[in-house]
Amino acid sequence: MRKTPEEKRLSTTELAAALPDGYEVSTDTARLDVDRVHRWLSTDSYWAMGRSRETQDAAVAGSLNFGVYDTVSGAQVGYARVVSDLATFAWLCDVYIDRSVRGKGFGSALVAVVRDHLESTGVPRILLATGDAHGVYEKIGFHPLESPEEWMILRFSAGQ
Repeated sequence: MRKTPEEKRLSTTELAAALPDGYEVSTDTARLDVDRVHRWLSTDSYWAMGRSRETQDAAVAGSLNFGVYDTVSGAQVGYARVVSDLATFAWLCDVYIDRSVRGKGFGSALVAVVRDHLESTGVPRILLATGDAHGVYEKIGFHPLESPEEWMILRFSAGQ
């Protein structure tokens, strides 16, 4: 019997296993510092530079969101979101780690948490696109498309 999306969400304890001490991951959208996430993505990422707040809010609302938080202060230090039906397909995107904690394993840990969470739901594949973090994703098990000629894209001129 297939689990509901709510049953597929892992607890904070289960999600925190891969992170450095003193940090946790949550899929609770209410915990997201949406102002900080928007600032990170719209001003400090090559893939979402200039993204409007309206677009970002819509993206959050339609996605499974992962936040990384300092367990003492509660400050958010990382973010990732997944667009998925939680049954057949998942798209990992908007992975961002605050500059103050980069280089300490947070990116790899966050992606591993996302991978493990999605694997537990039975999703058979996760796709992503990256221009500069191939090594991070390869450590977690991602690899280039085996048959890129089978994939197509349709781009619209507006939006990100």
